[in-house]
Amino acid sequence: SHFKRFKIPLISSMIALPRLLVTLAFLFGTAFSFAPASPLLHDRHAVITRSIPRTRSTAVALSASGFDIDNPFNPFKNPEVEGDPARLLSTRLRGCNLYLVGMMGSGKSAVGKALAGGMGYTFLDTDRILEQAAGVSIPQIFEEDGEVAFRKAETQVLESVGGFERCLGSTGGGLVVREENWKTLRTGVVLYLNVAPTTIMTRIRGTDRPLLQTDNPLETLISLVEMRRERYERADVVVNVKANMDVQMTADACVKALHEFVDGNPPVIARFYR
Repeated sequence: SHFKRFKIPLISSMIALPRLLVTLAFLFGTAFSFAPASPLLHDRHAVITRSIPRTRSTAVALSASGFDIDNPFNPFKNPEVEGDPARLLSTRLRGCNLYLVGMMGSGKSAVGKALAGGMGYTFLDTDRILEQAAGVSIPQIFEEDGEVAFRKAETQVLESVGGFERCLGSTGGGLVVREENWKTLRTGVVLYLNVAPTTIMTRIRGTDRPLLQTDNPLETLISLVEMRRERYERADVVVNVKANMDVQMTADACVKALHEFVDGNPPVIARFYR
């Protein structure tokens, strides 16, 4: 079965996955550690543990007026504040990670790249990392190994991505369903791109999305949205994306909404790696 074939490449790719992320870590100048692979990613006769020690974590108090004491002002509310709103947002967040969640076709990857570019954050797509690690496409994993196998691997990738700072992670549409994924998501700021199912169908028509290979894809999509809605709405920030909004317009709306979130964020302690 492909499950056996999937596990074995993924074992060797568990070497490739750390190498991929280690390369990114060096680019960030950030120390990173890799937990032992989940059973899904292990051959039961092989144990692969690759680790790079983390530096000691320190707690940083975030100010009541926002994430950054030195720059607590929202440029949308304070016209006298100079500078690009996206880059100012990066300063205010002080390296806190962002995670985009939402349905397939909601624009997480495209908007994430635009948003990360404006902020000076590193963009990481959990689906693409998983495909590179597995050496097969996500539709192949769904078809031959099933959704459960995919979700387990997805969790491991998310946990790895969560080790970085100043990172914007685009996540798979169903990642929010697994409760354990919220442990990682809650270490950053979660933003939900809320897009109407009809708009999504227009965007993804003709693609091979595994969960939409049904007699009535729109009906299936609407059902999925309703099933996941409570999880999506756990996000810190919700951006309602209209059909006429292009990628940059959506990214700009995210920047504004995130500034507003920082304005209202109460004092918390955030974990940063020095």
